Amino acid sequence: MSQTPRRGFAGLVRALGRGINVARLVIINVVFFGIVLLILGLAFRGAPKVGPDTVLVLRPQGTLVEQYSVDPVARALAHASGQAVGQVRVRDLVAAIDHAAHDPRITRILLDPSGLEFGGMGALEEVGAALERFRATGKPVLAWGTQLGQMQYLLAAHSSKVYLDPAGSIAITGLADYRSYYKGLLDKLGITAHLFRVGEYKSAAEPYILDAPSAAALAADKYWMGGLWQTWLDEVGKLRHIAPATLAQQVDGLPAEIPAANGDVAQLALKLHWVDGLATREQMVTLLQRHGVVTDNGTGFRAVDLGQYLPQTRTPGFGQPEVAVIVAEGDIVSGRQPPGKIGGESTAALIRAARADRNVRAIVLRVDSPGGEAFAAEQIRREVVLAKKAGKPVVVSMGDMAASGGYWISMDASRIFAEPDTITGSIGIFGLYFSAADGLAKLGINTAGEGTTPLAGAFDVRRPLDPALGAMVQSTVDAGYRQFVGHVAAARGMTYQAIDAIAQGRVWTGAQALQRGLVDQLGGLQAAIADAAKDAGLGAGGYTVRYLQPRLGVWQRLLLGAGDSASARALAALGLHLPRAWLTALPRLAPALQLLANAQPGKPVTYAYCFCRIR
Repeated sequence: MSQTPRRGFAGLVRALGRGINVARLVIINVVFFGIVLLILGLAFRGAPKVGPDTVLVLRPQGTLVEQYSVDPVARALAHASGQAVGQVRVRDLVAAIDHAAHDPRITRILLDPSGLEFGGMGALEEVGAALERFRATGKPVLAWGTQLGQMQYLLAAHSSKVYLDPAGSIAITGLADYRSYYKGLLDKLGITAHLFRVGEYKSAAEPYILDAPSAAALAADKYWMGGLWQTWLDEVGKLRHIAPATLAQQVDGLPAEIPAANGDVAQLALKLHWVDGLATREQMVTLLQRHGVVTDNGTGFRAVDLGQYLPQTRTPGFGQPEVAVIVAEGDIVSGRQPPGKIGGESTAALIRAARADRNVRAIVLRVDSPGGEAFAAEQIRREVVLAKKAGKPVVVSMGDMAASGGYWISMDASRIFAEPDTITGSIGIFGLYFSAADGLAKLGINTAGEGTTPLAGAFDVRRPLDPALGAMVQSTVDAGYRQFVGHVAAARGMTYQAIDAIAQGRVWTGAQALQRGLVDQLGGLQAAIADAAKDAGLGAGGYTVRYLQPRLGVWQRLLLGAGDSASARALAALGLHLPRAWLTALPRLAPALQLLANAQPGKPVTYAYCFCRIR
């Protein structure tokens, strides 16, 4: 009798063990077959078939970028869950538009830039030029939107016809660069900002030492922003057949015109000839159905979007000489950095790899950067010089911005291309150091001790800055500025005095920089690539363009491929997506990578940086 419960308990344990084993096998099989499905999706993925009379629908969502800064795993999960990545590569849009221009199946483009976030005007120029090339083949581009800002409208203006939703609006306000100033706050906290700079117009750190912009900063900002705004007026005016002066008057008169139109901005835009017509989404579908093939259910038109069409633009060019494009986008910082930042070591390594690759005949450095650490920029500049000495032309293509450190890494190129509305220049250097001795004293905290040398503990934020130490730091900043200007003078074939006169931290537009000899030619990335190929002795069409970037891991490539695969699209069509919570959880699961070098006590860093973003 006493052993019966034990036998019953043993049977329960065995049953539980069998249940756990079955569950384990089920989970293993689910994971295994899930991986098999992903691999099959990669092996048999393909772009959807594009039929005749198809409309290429371009609806970019997020910011135009030169390269993704979003982690590859996050991008893959976003694709698989039906979410927008929030970034659109300029090269992808341009490639799709250029390929569609000569694709007989694509009859027109429908552009909706409503979801595009403003990043800069240089990238818009690249896409706009591609739209113009498409239109030059006789195919129309129709733009339609709901809420268009002035930069979204700049892109839409490159269309054959611009339509606006009757309940929509166009917001054109002009350009502004307003910044917050923190001196008052720092004074209350007892924190002293010590600024070391060279350049009358080098205003990047003024918010920490002033309550408002200096007169020199205001004058410089007014000049370059005025030039940028005039470029916008000239281009939109030309595209919309409105005199730039008239367009400027229209914008200035909006505060009175909108109330006079009873707040109906869409009707006012039609009256001002900013748009060619007002149309709802359904009316746009009807309009396109007149020119294309109606879908089987009669509710739409035959269309293909960017993600579906892009794979068809990729053509292999095995064995051909290459023009390598290296993207330098973001802040310039030391070490190896992921996409979205320019690493002194990682970007230099890419240029070095292109120099060592026998199949690479020329290099194009695509720069979109406000600058950053001076030494990191110098590391990259040295590699540009070495590539040129190795006999490989290095051509710089400036995007939205190539200012301060962004100009530093550009100046020694064989030729420099910029868009008319690129923001560049800002040739100057500054160092910034904070001390909190006064604030600690207010709390009754005093710092005292001994050091073995005058420099020992000199950069302790708890201590006031020694004037002698301040003079030493200023001398190193002065030397850095002389080096910067000297390099520019040598690279541009000008005297030190001539460069110093247009340097001093002053910002220029691409068009203004051309007038002053800081760039060689106005043009976009395609023009820079063609120039590099010509300089390398490569005939038109006798080379391929390859973007050099750090290689992704196998797992990252697998996830990216699966997210874009035919299997993922098929599941999405059935309404099946990865849980959206995955996208929220991913940043928490990934290791936090923080750059602390700029804040390390006792390690002063000099910067070549430009706070010159526009809104």
